[in-house]
Amino acid sequence: MAATRAGGMPIISKLYCSSSQAVLVVRKRPHVVSGGGFVVTDCSQKVVFRVDGCGVIGSEGELKLRDSSGEALLLIRRKGGMVQALSIHRKWKGYTSDYEGSQKPVFRLKEPNYSCLVRSNAIRISTEPRRSNKDWDFEIKGYFPDRSCSIVDHLGNIVAQIGVNEEVNQLMANKDLYHVAVNPGVDQVFIFGVIAVLDYIYGESTRC
Repeated sequence: MAATRAGGMPIISKLYCSSSQAVLVVRKRPHVVSGGGFVVTDCSQKVVFRVDGCGVIGSEGELKLRDSSGEALLLIRRKGGMVQALSIHRKWKGYTSDYEGSQKPVFRLKEPNYSCLVRSNAIRISTEPRRSNKDWDFEIKGYFPDRSCSIVDHLGNIVAQIGVNEEVNQLMANKDLYHVAVNPGVDQVFIFGVIAVLDYIYGESTRC
């Protein structure tokens, strides 16, 4: 699969779409010290994003992605209630807020299903507005806990990779530190919003 600019269209903000590949580092925050979540830094160790896990914000199934100054860029919630209990897939929604504080949905993610009745382990994401004629726009290929997976678009083009080279693989003994390569033109806020959900699904730093 070839790298792509993913149409060069921002999902959340064009301010976080780079003209060149961005290789960023994720460092987990321990629950015992800071309530969980993780920090994203660039190659000069400058903070780009912070993700608050439910241990920080006090709400299970709720995550926040902030910029370097602490401004909230994305609120991510897992759907609950009776509708969710009857659903085959657990679903997450990512929201941005406008200047009046109103929430606008920007993506939906379906957790993998491990039921014996439905054998589908695919993790798929749809965006608003939609980008394809399918019922999803992006998909996770690989296995996140191994730090060896990619986010691909509906055409199969890679938009971001986790654990992308030998140097990264040598660091995999320390699961609290890993690299993410985001391809040109791809919205980095969206990518790390998806990674925040993956982190929670697999019971890592963002989960209480």
